[in-house]
Amino acid sequence: MTASDSSQPAATVALFISDLHLQAAHPRTTQAFLDFLQVQTKRVQQLYLLGDLFEYWAGDDDLETPYNLEIAEAIRQVGAAGVAVFWIAGNRDFLVGDGFAQAAGLTMLPDPSVITVAGRRLAIAHGDAQCTDDLAYMAFREQVRQPQWQAQFLALPLAQRKTIIAGIRKESQEGQRQKSMEIMDVNAEAVNALFDATTTDTLIHGHTHRPARHQTSIDGGVRTRYVLPDWEYDVKAQRGGWIAIDAEGVIRRFGHDSQELLD
Repeated sequence: MTASDSSQPAATVALFISDLHLQAAHPRTTQAFLDFLQVQTKRVQQLYLLGDLFEYWAGDDDLETPYNLEIAEAIRQVGAAGVAVFWIAGNRDFLVGDGFAQAAGLTMLPDPSVITVAGRRLAIAHGDAQCTDDLAYMAFREQVRQPQWQAQFLALPLAQRKTIIAGIRKESQEGQRQKSMEIMDVNAEAVNALFDATTTDTLIHGHTHRPARHQTSIDGGVRTRYVLPDWEYDVKAQRGGWIAIDAEGVIRRFGHDSQELLD
């Protein structure tokens, strides 16, 4: 290996994204995601989708919708090229089931999960379960994650489910205007409990739309929490980005313009 070769950055092993809120009404965000799949996932080994890929998911029978089928097929092609694709459900698409997983060629993971990438052990989650200060949301989350509730909801006609979801989304948007950013952010004790439960010192999550790298010293060590950005390319002030881990275990953050963010 020459000196110039040794100065080259290590190859990317894994990519992490979340909170794209994909919908047909946002074509630029959709195209940004499709471009990401075609360009950024080349020569990587793993892709992790950490929730809220869709603005909402009414059930796997909605795969017949051309837009949803297009997204599933685009993800499937990534897997067919040799990339292992993993999914953690978000608060918008927790009804994704085996039908979508099969169509998209991905593996569904529990929230949270512990993974090892390039010899580095870390926890991944969507992040909403750690927003414990938002008591109303936590009660709602507990209800809709119950298998019995989901079975009853999915038994309704698809059109009726979409109407109910639209109403819930409207109520949620109105409710958020009454809540402080602190209430809607993760709770420090809940995050520490997650670190303790997973016995890891690195966490990657989304949900809060507040991308950052947080470090906390504890018991002589350091815990690092990476927050993924949400994606929105259909506005003037565009947002987006991802996290990458290279073959040496180095974690890097990238913005919507594909430029690395320096902390």
